[in-house]
Amino acid sequence: METGKFDFDKIVLRRGSGSCKWDSRGNVIPLWVADMDFQTAPCIIDALRDRVEHGVFGYTYVDDNYYDALIDWFSSRHLYSFNREDVIYTPGVVPAISAIIKALVPEGKGVIVQTPVYNCFFSSIRNNSCRIVENPLLRKDISAGEFTYEMDFEGLERLASDSDNVLLLLCNPHNPAGRVWTREELERVADICGRNGVIVVSDEIHCELTRPGLTYVPYGTVSGDAVVCVSPSKAFNTAGLQIANIIVNDAEKRALIDRAVNINEVCDVNPFGVTALKAAYSSEGSEWLDALREYLWENYRFLREYLGERLPQCPVARLEGTYLVWLDISALGLGADETEEMLLEKGRVWVNSGMMYGTDGYIRINIACPRSTLEEGLERICEALN
Repeated sequence: METGKFDFDKIVLRRGSGSCKWDSRGNVIPLWVADMDFQTAPCIIDALRDRVEHGVFGYTYVDDNYYDALIDWFSSRHLYSFNREDVIYTPGVVPAISAIIKALVPEGKGVIVQTPVYNCFFSSIRNNSCRIVENPLLRKDISAGEFTYEMDFEGLERLASDSDNVLLLLCNPHNPAGRVWTREELERVADICGRNGVIVVSDEIHCELTRPGLTYVPYGTVSGDAVVCVSPSKAFNTAGLQIANIIVNDAEKRALIDRAVNINEVCDVNPFGVTALKAAYSSEGSEWLDALREYLWENYRFLREYLGERLPQCPVARLEGTYLVWLDISALGLGADETEEMLLEKGRVWVNSGMMYGTDGYIRINIACPRSTLEEGLERICEALN
C-alpha cells in the first residue's frame, strides 16, 4: 500500500531481539500482545540516536520541553487543554492505573469495568484489594459479518448508585471492543458518575489509533473531574521505553495520586522515554502517525475481506480504534482458551483468548504488522479452524 515515504510493508526481524511478542513461544506468527511490528517514526529513531551518542545515561530530569510537547500535542491535535501542574509522569499506564486505584479507592470498595476489557484492569483492581464490578457492554449486531458494542447506561446507573462502588475504569478507545466513544456517550458517563459521586479514570493509551476520519474525544474535554492516562507507546511502538502521563485537574486528587506514585516507586522514568515522547509529539511524528493509521485501516479492511470469505461464520467487531480485532468464534463450538491453544499447536499462530478480557467465545487479533505477516497469520488461523 502507498503510504508516502514510510514503508510499513518492511519486515523487521524481531526474533532473537529479546522481544516479548516474538521470543516468548517458539516459531509462531505472533498476533497477540499489543505492540507493533513496524519500526517507530524516523524522527524518534534520530532523536534516540543523538541521545545514545551523548553516552551518559544517569537519572533523568523531565524538562520544560517535555511538558511543552505533551501539552501542545493534545491541545492542537485533540483540542484537549491542560496545564503543566496537572501532569504526573510515570513509566507506564498500567502502573499509573494501579497507583490511582491505591490513591482513590479504599480497600474492599468496588471498581466498575465494562467488559470485555483490557486484562490489566482486573489485576490492578485485585492487587489493590478492591472488588471488580462488571457492567458488561451490550453487543449490537450490524450485519451477518459485523457487530459492535454500546455501553449499558442503565446498568452503569444502577452500579454507580451503590455507594460501595467508587470508581469507573473507562477504556477510551476501548480495548478489545474497538469502539471510539462519542461525545454524547461520554457525556452520559460523566452525568451518571457525577451525580453518584463515582470517580472516572480514563485509559486513553490508544487515543491516536482511530480510523481515519473518526475523531477521538478525550474524556478530559467532557468532565473537569477526569483522571486521564495517556502515552505515546501504542501509537509510536515505544512501549519498551516506559513513559506515560496522568492528567488530573483536581488538586486534591492529584496530590493523593502523586503520593501513591511515589509510594509505589513508579516516579522515575527512562531518559529514552522522555526523548522519544518529545520527538513523537512533533510535526514529523504527526506525519508518520497519519500514514500509520491509513495502513492499519487497510489491514483491517484486508482482514474483513479475508475472514469474510474463509470464516464467514465468525463475525468481526467493527474496528473504530486500536489495532486489535475482536472476533466472535462462538459458532465454532470452541471455548476461547481452547481456540487459543489449538491455534498455537495446530496453526502455529498466537492470538489472545477472550477470557483474558472477561468474555468467552471471542479471540483478539493484533493487525499491527506488515500485510504479508498478517496474511500468513490469517491463513494459518483459517486452515486450523476449518
